[in-house]
Amino acid sequence: MGHRFPSVILALTFAVVLLPRPADAELLSPEAPIADAIDHYVDARLNADGITRAEPATESVFLRRISLDLAGRIPTLYEAQSYVADEQSDKRVRLVDSLLAGPDFAYHQRNELDALLLARLKNDDAWRAYLLTATRENRSWGQLFREMMTSRDESAEKKNPALEFLRSRSQNVEEMANDTSALFFGVTINCAKCHDHPLVDDWKQDHFYGMTSFFSRTYVTKKQTLAERRSGKVTFKTTSGEEKKARFMFLSGASLEEPLRETTPEQLKAEEAEYKRQREDANAPLPDAPEFSPRAKLVEMALQSENSGFFSRSIVNRVWKRFLGLGLVDPPDQMHSGNEASHPELMQWLARDFVSHNYDLKRLIRGIVLSNAYSRTSSWQGEGEPPTDDYFGVAVTRPCSPRQYSLSLRIASTNPEAWPTSLMSEDWASMRESLETKSTEFAGQIELAGENFMVSVDEALLLSNGEQVQTQFLNEADDGLVGHLQTIEAVGELIDKAFWAVLTRAPSEEEQQVFQQYLKDRQDRRTEGIKQLVWVLISSPEMRFNH
Repeated sequence: MGHRFPSVILALTFAVVLLPRPADAELLSPEAPIADAIDHYVDARLNADGITRAEPATESVFLRRISLDLAGRIPTLYEAQSYVADEQSDKRVRLVDSLLAGPDFAYHQRNELDALLLARLKNDDAWRAYLLTATRENRSWGQLFREMMTSRDESAEKKNPALEFLRSRSQNVEEMANDTSALFFGVTINCAKCHDHPLVDDWKQDHFYGMTSFFSRTYVTKKQTLAERRSGKVTFKTTSGEEKKARFMFLSGASLEEPLRETTPEQLKAEEAEYKRQREDANAPLPDAPEFSPRAKLVEMALQSENSGFFSRSIVNRVWKRFLGLGLVDPPDQMHSGNEASHPELMQWLARDFVSHNYDLKRLIRGIVLSNAYSRTSSWQGEGEPPTDDYFGVAVTRPCSPRQYSLSLRIASTNPEAWPTSLMSEDWASMRESLETKSTEFAGQIELAGENFMVSVDEALLLSNGEQVQTQFLNEADDGLVGHLQTIEAVGELIDKAFWAVLTRAPSEEEQQVFQQYLKDRQDRRTEGIKQLVWVLISSPEMRFNH
Protein backbone atom coordinates (compact mmCIF):
# COMPACT_ATOMS: atom_id res chain seq x y z
CA MET A 1 0.00 0.00 0.00
CA GLY A 2 1.29 3.52 -0.78
CA HIS A 3 1.84 6.45 1.55
CA ARG A 4 -1.13 7.50 3.62
CA PHE A 5 -2.38 11.05 3.65
CA PRO A 6 -3.71 12.79 6.80
CA SER A 7 -7.06 11.48 7.86
CA VAL A 8 -10.08 13.66 8.45
CA ILE A 9 -9.67 15.50 11.72
CA LEU A 10 -11.03 13.70 14.74
CA ALA A 11 -14.41 15.01 15.82
CA LEU A 12 -14.41 16.79 19.15
CA THR A 13 -16.08 14.98 21.99
CA PHE A 14 -17.87 17.55 24.07
CA ALA A 15 -19.18 15.34 26.86
CA VAL A 16 -17.39 16.79 29.85
CA VAL A 17 -15.73 13.93 31.65
CA LEU A 18 -13.07 14.83 34.18
CA LEU A 19 -10.82 11.82 33.87
CA PRO A 20 -8.44 11.25 36.78
CA ARG A 21 -4.84 12.17 36.06
CA PRO A 22 -2.05 10.04 37.50
CA ALA A 23 0.06 11.60 40.22
CA ASP A 24 3.65 12.36 39.25
CA ALA A 25 4.76 9.42 41.36
CA GLU A 26 2.75 7.10 39.13
CA LEU A 27 4.42 8.34 35.95
CA LEU A 28 7.56 6.93 34.40
CA SER A 29 10.71 8.19 36.12
CA PRO A 30 11.67 11.77 35.26
CA GLU A 31 15.18 10.42 34.65
CA ALA A 32 14.00 8.41 31.63
CA PRO A 33 15.18 9.71 28.22
CA ILE A 34 12.38 11.48 26.35
CA ALA A 35 12.44 8.99 23.47
CA ASP A 36 12.13 6.05 25.89
CA ALA A 37 9.19 7.67 27.66
CA ILE A 38 7.43 8.29 24.36
CA ASP A 39 7.83 4.70 23.22
CA HIS A 40 6.82 3.38 26.64
CA TYR A 41 3.44 5.10 26.52
CA VAL A 42 2.78 4.77 22.78
CA ASP A 43 3.65 1.07 22.81
CA ALA A 44 1.55 0.48 25.92
CA ARG A 45 -1.60 1.68 24.16
CA LEU A 46 -0.78 -0.21 20.96
CA ASN A 47 -0.19 -3.42 22.93
CA ALA A 48 -3.26 -2.97 25.13
CA ASP A 49 -5.49 -2.67 22.06
CA GLY A 50 -3.71 -5.36 20.07
CA ILE A 51 -2.66 -2.93 17.36
CA THR A 52 0.13 -3.81 14.93
CA ARG A 53 2.62 -1.03 14.30
CA ALA A 54 4.37 -0.26 11.02
CA GLU A 55 7.97 -1.20 10.39
CA PRO A 56 10.77 1.33 10.89
CA ALA A 57 11.30 3.64 7.94
CA THR A 58 14.16 2.82 5.60
CA GLU A 59 17.38 4.76 6.10
CA SER A 60 16.79 6.94 3.05
CA VAL A 61 13.21 7.74 4.08
CA PHE A 62 14.33 8.56 7.63
CA LEU A 63 17.10 10.81 6.31
CA ARG A 64 14.69 12.73 4.09
CA ARG A 65 12.11 13.04 6.87
CA ILE A 66 14.54 14.20 9.54
CA SER A 67 16.23 16.64 7.14
CA LEU A 68 12.89 18.23 6.30
CA ASP A 69 11.92 18.34 9.97
CA LEU A 70 15.18 19.66 11.42
CA ALA A 71 16.84 21.46 8.52
CA GLY A 72 13.72 22.53 6.64
CA ARG A 73 14.96 21.03 3.38
CA ILE A 74 15.73 17.72 1.71
CA PRO A 75 19.29 16.39 2.09
CA THR A 76 21.92 17.08 -0.54
CA LEU A 77 23.11 14.19 -2.67
CA TYR A 78 26.36 14.05 -0.70
CA GLU A 79 24.47 13.89 2.61
CA ALA A 80 22.24 11.12 1.29
CA GLN A 81 25.02 8.94 -0.07
CA SER A 82 27.23 9.45 3.01
CA TYR A 83 24.45 8.58 5.42
CA VAL A 84 23.23 5.49 3.59
CA ALA A 85 26.82 4.22 3.31
CA ASP A 86 27.41 4.67 7.05
CA GLU A 87 27.15 1.27 8.74
CA GLN A 88 27.58 2.35 12.37
CA SER A 89 24.66 1.57 14.69
CA ASP A 90 24.48 5.06 16.20
CA LYS A 91 24.24 6.94 12.92
CA ARG A 92 20.67 8.14 13.50
CA VAL A 93 21.62 9.74 16.81
CA ARG A 94 24.70 11.33 15.25
CA LEU A 95 22.62 12.62 12.35
CA VAL A 96 20.03 14.18 14.64
CA ASP A 97 22.67 15.84 16.81
CA SER A 98 24.50 17.12 13.74
CA LEU A 99 21.35 18.67 12.27
CA LEU A 100 20.38 20.25 15.59
CA ALA A 101 23.85 21.79 15.91
CA GLY A 102 24.06 22.96 12.30
CA PRO A 103 23.05 26.34 10.85
CA ASP A 104 19.97 24.91 9.10
CA PHE A 105 18.11 24.17 12.32
CA ALA A 106 18.00 27.79 13.49
CA TYR A 107 16.61 28.96 10.16
CA HIS A 108 13.99 26.24 10.04
CA GLN A 109 13.01 26.64 13.68
CA ARG A 110 12.62 30.36 13.01
CA ASN A 111 10.39 29.63 10.03
CA GLU A 112 8.23 27.24 12.05
CA LEU A 113 7.80 29.72 14.91
CA ASP A 114 6.99 32.47 12.44
CA ALA A 115 4.34 30.28 10.79
CA LEU A 116 2.87 29.40 14.19
CA LEU A 117 2.76 32.90 15.66
CA LEU A 118 2.28 35.25 12.70
CA ALA A 119 1.13 32.92 9.91
CA ARG A 120 -1.82 34.96 8.68
CA LEU A 121 -0.29 38.35 9.36
CA LYS A 122 2.37 40.38 7.58
CA ASN A 123 5.86 39.10 6.89
CA ASP A 124 8.06 41.29 9.07
CA ASP A 125 11.82 41.23 8.51
CA ALA A 126 12.66 42.58 11.99
CA TRP A 127 10.37 40.00 13.60
CA ARG A 128 11.97 37.18 11.61
CA ALA A 129 15.45 38.44 12.49
CA TYR A 130 14.45 38.44 16.16
CA LEU A 131 13.23 34.85 15.91
CA LEU A 132 16.43 33.78 14.14
CA THR A 133 18.58 35.26 16.89
CA ALA A 134 16.39 33.61 19.51
CA THR A 135 16.63 30.17 17.87
CA ARG A 136 20.40 30.48 17.43
CA GLU A 137 20.67 31.20 21.15
CA ASN A 138 18.17 28.43 21.95
CA ARG A 139 16.13 30.78 24.11
CA SER A 140 13.56 28.92 26.14
CA TRP A 141 9.88 28.99 25.25
CA GLY A 142 9.26 30.70 28.57
CA GLN A 143 11.72 33.46 27.71
CA LEU A 144 10.22 33.95 24.26
CA PHE A 145 6.74 34.20 25.77
CA ARG A 146 7.92 36.78 28.27
CA GLU A 147 9.64 38.82 25.55
CA MET A 148 6.61 38.75 23.27
CA MET A 149 4.31 39.88 26.06
CA THR A 150 6.38 42.38 28.02
CA SER A 151 9.50 43.68 26.26
CA ARG A 152 9.81 47.43 26.77
CA ASP A 153 13.06 48.53 25.08
CA GLU A 154 11.35 50.51 22.35
CA SER A 155 12.22 53.95 21.05
CA ALA A 156 10.90 56.24 18.35
CA GLU A 157 13.69 55.00 16.09
CA LYS A 158 13.77 51.33 17.02
CA LYS A 159 10.73 49.23 17.77
CA ASN A 160 11.11 46.02 19.73
CA PRO A 161 10.53 43.21 17.20
CA ALA A 162 9.47 40.74 19.91
CA LEU A 163 6.33 42.81 20.43
CA GLU A 164 5.21 42.27 16.84
CA PHE A 165 3.10 39.35 18.03
CA LEU A 166 0.88 41.84 19.90
CA ARG A 167 1.46 44.91 17.76
CA SER A 168 0.13 43.15 14.66
CA ARG A 169 -3.06 42.31 16.58
CA SER A 170 -3.36 45.58 18.50
CA GLN A 171 -6.39 46.88 16.65
CA ASN A 172 -8.51 44.19 18.26
CA VAL A 173 -8.05 43.48 21.95
CA GLU A 174 -10.15 40.33 21.74
CA GLU A 175 -7.89 39.00 18.97
CA MET A 176 -4.85 39.64 21.16
CA ALA A 177 -6.45 37.75 24.03
CA ASN A 178 -7.82 34.85 22.00
CA ASP A 179 -4.69 34.31 19.91
CA THR A 180 -2.49 34.42 23.00
CA SER A 181 -4.76 31.93 24.73
CA ALA A 182 -4.98 29.61 21.72
CA LEU A 183 -1.31 29.65 20.74
CA PHE A 184 0.34 29.70 24.17
CA PHE A 185 -2.24 27.91 26.35
CA GLY A 186 -4.08 25.64 23.89
CA VAL A 187 -7.48 27.19 24.58
CA THR A 188 -9.70 29.07 22.14
CA ILE A 189 -11.82 31.22 24.44
CA ASN A 190 -13.92 33.29 22.03
CA CYS A 191 -16.78 30.78 22.18
CA ALA A 192 -17.38 32.03 25.73
CA LYS A 193 -17.73 35.69 24.76
CA CYS A 194 -21.50 36.08 24.66
CA HIS A 195 -22.32 33.31 27.13
CA ASP A 196 -20.69 30.47 28.99
CA HIS A 197 -19.42 27.91 26.49
CA PRO A 198 -22.50 25.95 25.40
CA LEU A 199 -20.69 22.61 25.05
CA VAL A 200 -17.68 22.76 27.38
CA ASP A 201 -18.22 23.38 31.07
CA ASP A 202 -14.60 24.49 31.51
CA TRP A 203 -14.99 27.91 29.87
CA LYS A 204 -17.20 30.68 31.20
CA GLN A 205 -17.67 34.31 30.25
CA ASP A 206 -15.51 35.11 33.25
CA HIS A 207 -12.61 33.33 31.55
CA PHE A 208 -13.05 35.16 28.25
CA TYR A 209 -13.29 38.61 29.79
CA GLY A 210 -10.74 37.76 32.45
CA MET A 211 -8.17 36.97 29.76
CA THR A 212 -9.25 40.00 27.72
CA SER A 213 -8.61 42.22 30.74
CA PHE A 214 -4.89 41.50 30.55
CA PHE A 215 -4.79 43.14 27.11
CA SER A 216 -7.50 45.79 27.36
CA ARG A 217 -5.06 48.57 28.26
CA THR A 218 -2.66 47.79 25.42
CA TYR A 219 -2.51 50.25 22.54
CA VAL A 220 -0.19 51.39 19.74
CA THR A 221 1.12 54.95 19.70
CA LYS A 222 1.32 57.12 16.61
CA LYS A 223 5.00 56.09 16.48
CA GLN A 224 3.79 52.47 16.22
CA THR A 225 5.24 51.52 19.60
CA LEU A 226 3.30 49.29 21.98
CA ALA A 227 2.17 50.86 25.25
CA GLU A 228 -0.18 50.25 28.18
CA ARG A 229 -2.61 52.61 29.84
CA ARG A 230 -2.49 53.05 33.60
CA SER A 231 -6.16 52.33 34.13
CA GLY A 232 -9.20 50.82 32.49
CA LYS A 233 -11.75 48.13 33.30
CA VAL A 234 -13.52 45.60 31.13
CA THR A 235 -17.25 45.21 31.68
CA PHE A 236 -19.63 42.70 30.15
CA LYS A 237 -23.22 41.55 30.36
CA THR A 238 -24.19 38.03 31.35
CA THR A 239 -26.98 36.18 29.58
CA SER A 240 -29.26 37.23 32.43
CA GLY A 241 -28.52 40.89 31.70
CA GLU A 242 -26.31 41.48 34.74
CA GLU A 243 -23.44 43.88 34.09
CA LYS A 244 -20.16 42.71 35.57
CA LYS A 245 -16.67 44.09 35.90
CA ALA A 246 -14.14 41.56 34.69
CA ARG A 247 -11.34 40.48 36.99
CA PHE A 248 -7.81 39.80 35.81
CA MET A 249 -8.37 36.05 35.64
CA PHE A 250 -6.27 33.27 34.15
CA LEU A 251 -7.69 30.15 32.53
CA SER A 252 -7.14 28.14 35.69
CA GLY A 253 -9.54 30.47 37.51
CA ALA A 254 -6.71 32.16 39.42
CA SER A 255 -7.27 35.90 39.60
CA LEU A 256 -5.47 38.93 40.96
CA GLU A 257 -6.44 42.28 42.37
CA GLU A 258 -4.89 45.45 41.03
CA PRO A 259 -3.13 47.51 43.70
CA LEU A 260 -5.18 50.52 44.71
CA ARG A 261 -3.91 53.69 43.04
CA GLU A 262 -4.92 57.01 44.52
CA THR A 263 -6.03 59.34 41.72
CA THR A 264 -8.10 62.46 41.44
CA PRO A 265 -10.60 63.17 38.66
CA GLU A 266 -8.13 65.72 37.33
CA GLN A 267 -5.35 63.14 37.14
CA LEU A 268 -7.58 60.69 35.31
CA LYS A 269 -8.60 63.42 32.88
CA ALA A 270 -4.95 64.30 32.26
CA GLU A 271 -4.07 60.65 31.69
CA GLU A 272 -6.89 60.32 29.18
CA ALA A 273 -5.67 63.43 27.35
CA GLU A 274 -2.12 62.03 27.27
CA TYR A 275 -3.39 58.69 25.99
CA LYS A 276 -5.21 60.47 23.16
CA ARG A 277 -2.08 62.48 22.39
CA GLN A 278 -0.01 59.32 22.18
CA ARG A 279 -2.45 57.85 19.68
CA GLU A 280 -2.63 60.94 17.46
CA ASP A 281 0.64 62.91 17.75
CA ALA A 282 3.82 61.46 16.23
CA ASN A 283 5.87 64.08 18.10
CA ALA A 284 4.64 63.04 21.53
CA PRO A 285 7.38 61.53 23.72
CA LEU A 286 7.05 57.82 24.41
CA PRO A 287 4.96 57.07 27.50
CA ASP A 288 6.47 55.74 30.70
CA ALA A 289 5.75 52.16 31.65
CA PRO A 290 2.83 51.86 34.10
CA GLU A 291 3.55 50.77 37.65
CA PHE A 292 1.09 47.90 37.19
CA SER A 293 1.35 46.01 33.88
CA PRO A 294 -1.49 43.51 33.27
CA ARG A 295 0.50 41.75 30.54
CA ALA A 296 3.48 41.28 32.85
CA LYS A 297 1.15 39.85 35.48
CA LEU A 298 -0.28 37.44 32.91
CA VAL A 299 3.21 36.10 32.25
CA GLU A 300 3.84 35.68 35.97
CA MET A 301 0.56 33.83 36.47
CA ALA A 302 1.00 31.62 33.40
CA LEU A 303 4.43 30.44 34.54
CA GLN A 304 3.50 29.80 38.16
CA SER A 305 3.70 26.11 38.96
CA GLU A 306 -0.01 25.82 39.76
CA ASN A 307 -0.96 27.35 36.39
CA SER A 308 1.94 26.38 34.09
CA GLY A 309 0.26 23.18 32.89
CA PHE A 310 -1.62 25.20 30.29
CA PHE A 311 1.59 26.76 28.99
CA SER A 312 3.70 23.60 28.94
CA ARG A 313 1.03 21.21 27.62
CA SER A 314 0.10 23.55 24.79
CA ILE A 315 3.56 23.85 23.26
CA VAL A 316 4.41 20.19 23.91
CA ASN A 317 1.23 19.30 22.02
CA ARG A 318 2.02 21.63 19.12
CA VAL A 319 5.58 20.37 18.80
CA TRP A 320 4.30 16.79 18.88
CA LYS A 321 1.79 17.58 16.13
CA ARG A 322 4.51 19.21 14.04
CA PHE A 323 6.62 16.03 14.03
CA LEU A 324 3.99 13.28 14.30
CA GLY A 325 1.23 14.87 12.19
CA LEU A 326 -1.47 14.80 14.88
CA GLY A 327 -1.54 16.29 18.35
CA LEU A 328 -1.84 14.22 21.48
CA VAL A 329 -4.81 16.56 21.85
CA ASP A 330 -6.37 17.57 18.56
CA PRO A 331 -7.21 20.23 17.53
CA PRO A 332 -4.34 21.85 19.49
CA ASP A 333 -6.42 24.88 20.52
CA GLN A 334 -9.15 22.72 22.10
CA MET A 335 -7.43 21.44 25.21
CA HIS A 336 -10.25 20.92 27.68
CA SER A 337 -11.80 18.21 29.81
CA GLY A 338 -14.06 17.02 26.99
CA ASN A 339 -11.19 16.51 24.56
CA GLU A 340 -8.83 14.21 26.45
CA ALA A 341 -5.35 13.43 25.15
CA SER A 342 -4.93 10.18 23.23
CA HIS A 343 -2.08 9.37 25.64
CA PRO A 344 -2.77 11.40 28.82
CA GLU A 345 0.13 9.97 30.82
CA LEU A 346 2.53 10.74 27.99
CA MET A 347 1.23 14.29 27.78
CA GLN A 348 1.70 14.73 31.51
CA TRP A 349 5.18 13.20 31.47
CA LEU A 350 6.35 15.39 28.56
CA ALA A 351 4.88 18.55 30.12
CA ARG A 352 6.57 17.79 33.44
CA ASP A 353 9.88 17.13 31.70
CA PHE A 354 9.55 20.33 29.63
CA VAL A 355 9.01 22.49 32.72
CA SER A 356 11.80 20.82 34.69
CA HIS A 357 14.25 21.53 31.86
CA ASN A 358 13.37 25.22 31.56
CA TYR A 359 11.06 24.97 28.53
CA ASP A 360 13.90 23.83 26.25
CA LEU A 361 12.39 23.35 22.79
CA LYS A 362 15.49 21.88 21.18
CA ARG A 363 15.76 19.23 23.89
CA LEU A 364 12.08 18.31 23.46
CA ILE A 365 12.46 18.09 19.68
CA ARG A 366 15.52 15.86 19.97
CA GLY A 367 13.65 13.45 22.22
CA ILE A 368 10.66 13.23 19.89
CA VAL A 369 12.63 12.57 16.69
CA LEU A 370 14.76 9.88 18.34
CA SER A 371 11.69 7.87 19.33
CA ASN A 372 10.52 4.77 17.51
CA ALA A 373 7.09 6.39 17.16
CA TYR A 374 8.61 9.13 14.98
CA SER A 375 10.70 6.81 12.81
CA ARG A 376 8.06 4.38 11.57
CA THR A 377 7.29 4.08 7.88
CA SER A 378 4.18 5.74 6.46
CA SER A 379 3.71 2.86 4.01
CA TRP A 380 1.39 0.33 5.62
CA GLN A 381 2.21 -3.27 4.75
CA GLY A 382 0.29 -4.98 7.54
CA GLU A 383 -2.94 -6.91 7.28
CA GLY A 384 -6.22 -5.01 7.10
CA GLU A 385 -6.57 -1.31 7.65
CA PRO A 386 -3.73 0.67 9.25
CA PRO A 387 -4.27 1.93 12.81
CA THR A 388 -5.90 5.32 13.15
CA ASP A 389 -3.50 8.25 13.39
CA ASP A 390 -4.03 8.78 17.13
CA TYR A 391 -2.26 5.48 17.90
CA PHE A 392 0.97 6.73 16.26
CA GLY A 393 1.55 3.19 15.01
CA VAL A 394 2.26 4.30 11.45
CA ALA A 395 3.76 7.58 10.29
CA VAL A 396 1.41 10.30 9.07
CA THR A 397 2.20 11.83 5.70
CA ARG A 398 2.54 15.60 6.13
CA PRO A 399 2.55 18.33 3.47
CA CYS A 400 5.75 20.35 3.35
CA SER A 401 5.41 23.95 4.43
CA PRO A 402 5.82 26.57 1.67
CA ARG A 403 9.41 27.28 2.77
CA GLN A 404 10.31 23.60 3.13
CA TYR A 405 9.01 22.99 -0.37
CA SER A 406 10.67 26.02 -1.92
CA LEU A 407 14.02 25.32 -0.26
CA SER A 408 13.85 21.65 -1.22
CA LEU A 409 13.13 22.47 -4.85
CA ARG A 410 16.24 24.63 -4.92
CA ILE A 411 18.37 21.92 -3.31
CA ALA A 412 17.01 19.30 -5.70
CA SER A 413 17.36 21.36 -8.90
CA THR A 414 20.94 22.54 -8.25
CA ASN A 415 24.02 20.73 -9.49
CA PRO A 416 24.66 18.39 -6.51
CA GLU A 417 28.40 19.03 -6.80
CA ALA A 418 27.79 22.72 -5.99
CA TRP A 419 27.05 22.00 -2.33
CA PRO A 420 29.93 21.73 0.16
CA THR A 421 30.65 18.34 1.68
CA SER A 422 30.69 19.85 5.18
CA LEU A 423 27.39 21.41 6.12
CA MET A 424 28.91 22.78 9.33
CA SER A 425 31.24 25.06 7.36
CA GLU A 426 31.03 28.83 7.03
CA ASP A 427 30.46 28.31 3.30
CA TRP A 428 27.27 26.38 4.00
CA ALA A 429 26.04 28.87 6.58
CA SER A 430 26.38 31.60 3.96
CA MET A 431 24.72 29.46 1.29
CA ARG A 432 21.82 28.66 3.60
CA GLU A 433 21.22 32.34 4.25
CA SER A 434 21.17 32.95 0.50
CA LEU A 435 18.78 30.02 0.01
CA GLU A 436 16.41 31.51 2.59
CA THR A 437 16.32 34.78 0.67
CA LYS A 438 15.90 33.15 -2.73
CA SER A 439 13.16 30.83 -1.51
CA THR A 440 10.90 33.61 -0.22
CA GLU A 441 9.21 34.59 -3.48
CA PHE A 442 8.33 31.06 -4.58
CA ALA A 443 7.26 30.09 -1.07
CA GLY A 444 4.82 33.02 -1.14
CA GLN A 445 2.99 31.33 -4.02
CA ILE A 446 2.57 28.03 -2.16
CA GLU A 447 -0.44 27.45 0.07
CA LEU A 448 0.15 27.12 3.82
CA ALA A 449 -1.35 23.70 4.44
CA GLY A 450 -4.22 23.26 6.87
CA GLU A 451 -6.19 20.20 7.91
CA ASN A 452 -7.16 17.78 5.09
CA PHE A 453 -4.74 19.51 2.72
CA MET A 454 -4.98 18.96 -1.02
CA VAL A 455 -2.77 20.59 -3.62
CA SER A 456 -4.65 23.57 -5.03
CA VAL A 457 -5.33 24.19 -8.72
CA ASP A 458 -3.16 27.33 -8.59
CA GLU A 459 -0.22 25.36 -7.23
CA ALA A 460 -0.66 22.61 -9.80
CA LEU A 461 -0.69 25.19 -12.60
CA LEU A 462 2.37 26.89 -11.12
CA LEU A 463 4.30 23.62 -11.25
CA SER A 464 2.99 22.78 -14.72
CA ASN A 465 3.27 26.10 -16.52
CA GLY A 466 5.08 28.54 -14.25
CA GLU A 467 7.95 30.42 -15.84
CA GLN A 468 9.76 30.33 -12.50
CA VAL A 469 9.83 26.54 -12.58
CA GLN A 470 11.38 26.55 -16.05
CA THR A 471 13.98 29.22 -15.37
CA GLN A 472 14.94 28.36 -11.79
CA PHE A 473 14.46 24.61 -11.45
CA LEU A 474 14.86 23.28 -15.01
CA ASN A 475 17.57 25.50 -16.46
CA GLU A 476 20.36 23.96 -18.55
CA ALA A 477 23.24 25.87 -16.97
CA ASP A 478 26.17 24.04 -15.41
CA ASP A 479 25.02 25.00 -11.90
CA GLY A 480 21.65 23.24 -12.37
CA LEU A 481 20.71 19.58 -12.00
CA VAL A 482 19.59 19.38 -15.62
CA GLY A 483 22.92 20.77 -16.79
CA HIS A 484 24.80 18.32 -14.57
CA LEU A 485 22.78 15.31 -15.76
CA GLN A 486 23.59 16.18 -19.38
CA THR A 487 27.25 15.40 -18.66
CA ILE A 488 26.44 11.80 -17.66
CA GLU A 489 26.58 9.43 -20.62
CA ALA A 490 25.27 6.24 -18.98
CA VAL A 491 21.47 6.51 -18.94
CA GLY A 492 21.02 4.26 -15.90
CA GLU A 493 23.51 6.30 -13.90
CA LEU A 494 21.80 9.53 -14.99
CA ILE A 495 18.39 8.31 -13.81
CA ASP A 496 19.81 6.98 -10.55
CA LYS A 497 21.45 10.32 -9.78
CA ALA A 498 18.28 12.27 -10.60
CA PHE A 499 16.26 10.16 -8.15
CA TRP A 500 18.82 10.50 -5.36
CA ALA A 501 19.15 14.26 -5.89
CA VAL A 502 15.39 14.90 -5.84
CA LEU A 503 13.72 12.08 -3.88
CA THR A 504 16.62 10.84 -1.70
CA ARG A 505 16.28 7.27 -2.95
CA ALA A 506 17.19 4.97 -5.79
CA PRO A 507 14.61 4.36 -8.51
CA SER A 508 12.74 1.08 -8.45
CA GLU A 509 13.46 -1.41 -11.21
CA GLU A 510 10.21 -0.44 -12.92
CA GLU A 511 10.98 3.29 -12.69
CA GLN A 512 14.46 2.71 -14.08
CA GLN A 513 13.05 0.79 -17.04
CA VAL A 514 10.31 3.32 -17.79
CA PHE A 515 12.66 6.30 -17.77
CA GLN A 516 15.36 4.49 -19.73
CA GLN A 517 12.81 3.85 -22.47
CA TYR A 518 11.56 7.44 -22.23
CA LEU A 519 15.06 8.87 -22.74
CA LYS A 520 15.89 6.33 -25.45
CA ASP A 521 12.84 7.52 -27.40
CA ARG A 522 14.15 11.09 -27.15
CA GLN A 523 17.77 10.64 -28.11
CA ASP A 524 17.35 13.35 -30.74
CA ARG A 525 16.18 15.82 -28.07
CA ARG A 526 18.08 14.55 -25.05
CA THR A 527 18.06 17.81 -23.09
CA GLU A 528 14.28 18.09 -23.26
CA GLY A 529 13.96 14.49 -22.15
CA ILE A 530 16.18 15.12 -19.13
CA LYS A 531 14.16 18.23 -18.29
CA GLN A 532 10.98 16.20 -18.34
CA LEU A 533 12.53 13.55 -16.12
CA VAL A 534 13.54 16.18 -13.55
CA TRP A 535 10.17 17.93 -13.82
CA VAL A 536 8.28 14.69 -13.14
CA LEU A 537 10.33 14.17 -9.99
CA ILE A 538 10.17 17.71 -8.58
CA SER A 539 6.43 18.05 -9.25
CA SER A 540 5.53 14.64 -7.83
CA PRO A 541 3.47 14.12 -4.65
CA GLU A 542 6.49 12.34 -3.20
CA MET A 543 8.39 15.64 -3.42
CA ARG A 544 5.51 17.74 -2.07
CA PHE A 545 4.96 15.70 1.09
CA ASN A 546 7.07 14.64 4.03
CA HIS A 547 6.46 10.93 4.41
